[in-house]
Amino acid sequence: MSTRPFIGARAEDGVRKVINGRLRKSGWVESVIPYTGYGTTDHVRVLARVVLRPAAATTPFGSAAEEFLSQRGWRNFFTAPAQRAQVTVTVGGSSVQVRTDRGGYVDVRLQNHDLEAGWGEATITVGEESVSAAVQVVDESVDFGIVSDIDDTILTTFLPRLFLAAWNTFVVTEEGRRAVPGMAELYRRMLDENPGSPIIYVSTGAWNTHPFLTRFMARNGYPAGPLLLTDWGPTNTGWFRSGPEHKRRALRELARDLPHVRWLLVGDDGQHDPSLYREFAELQPDKVRAIAIRQLTMAEQVLAHGTATVLEDDDDLAWHPDLAPEVRGKDGDELAGPLEALLEEL
Repeated sequence: MSTRPFIGARAEDGVRKVINGRLRKSGWVESVIPYTGYGTTDHVRVLARVVLRPAAATTPFGSAAEEFLSQRGWRNFFTAPAQRAQVTVTVGGSSVQVRTDRGGYVDVRLQNHDLEAGWGEATITVGEESVSAAVQVVDESVDFGIVSDIDDTILTTFLPRLFLAAWNTFVVTEEGRRAVPGMAELYRRMLDENPGSPIIYVSTGAWNTHPFLTRFMARNGYPAGPLLLTDWGPTNTGWFRSGPEHKRRALRELARDLPHVRWLLVGDDGQHDPSLYREFAELQPDKVRAIAIRQLTMAEQVLAHGTATVLEDDDDLAWHPDLAPEVRGKDGDELAGPLEALLEEL
C-alpha cells in the first residue's frame, strides 16, 4: 500500500509553498498564534499555530472594540500556515524543539515541567518572536470535568449544514451569533462547585475560528478552557476530515491525559453527539460521570441535518443507560435542575 499523501493534500501543499515563498520575499515573517493547553503536574499539552504575517502587522479595523466585533467571519480564514517551521516550546524547567506540521500546527506534550496546579504559561518561540500560551494544570485530586460541544450546544450556528455553515462562518458578523440560554450559567455554577475542575470545548469547527470563539465565550460569560478544534481542507488520506473521528480522538486523548477525571459530556442531538458519548461511555465507563444533551427544536433539526426528526444511529438502540446516566433539555435552564440533582446522587 502506498504511503504517499492524498492528491488533494499534495496539491494544497504545492499551492501553499508557492504562496509562502512569495510572502516571505515580500517581508512576511513567522508568527505564533497560541492556544490554551492543559495537563497535570506530571505533563502538559501545548497547542499553537505558526503562520506568516507582515513584519509590521496592524489590525484591519483599528482599536475600537465595536468595529472589531463587527468583522466578517471570512477574514479568519485568510492565513498562510508556516509548514515545517522550527519551534521551541518551554514550560517551567522543560523545553523541546519541534517542527510544525503541514498546517502550521504545534501539538506537543512535555514532562517534568514543575508547574503547580492552576493556570500557568508555556513559552513558544519561533525566530525572534516569543509568545505565552495559557496552560491549565489540573491537580490529580480533581475528579470532575466538563467536555462541551460548541455548535448548537453553547451557540447557534447550525454548522452541519454546508450552506448555513458557510453563511455563518464567512458572512455573518460576530455579534450576529447567539448564545444558547442558560448554558454559561450552568457551566460556571458547576465549576464553582468543583474548584480546579477543567472544561474542555471540543468541536469539529476549524482552528481558524478560534479567535472568534474565545471572544464569543468571554463576551457571553462562558468559563475559560482549552478548545480542541480541527482543520479544514484535504488530509493525507482524503478530501475531508471526519468530524466524528475528531471527537472520538479528542475524548481518547482526554482520558489518557487526565486519567483521574470523570467527565460530564455535554452536546446536542442535531448530529452524532449522543452516539459518540455513549460509545465512549461503553468503552471507558470509569471516565464518564453523566451525559447531558441539548434537544434542538424542530426548525433546528431541519437546519442541522435536513429532517424534522432527531438523528438516530443504530448504536442508540443498544444503549444501556446504567453505563452513564443521561439528561436532556432544550437549553441550559431546562438541563440545570435534573442535571444538578443527578450529579448530587452520583
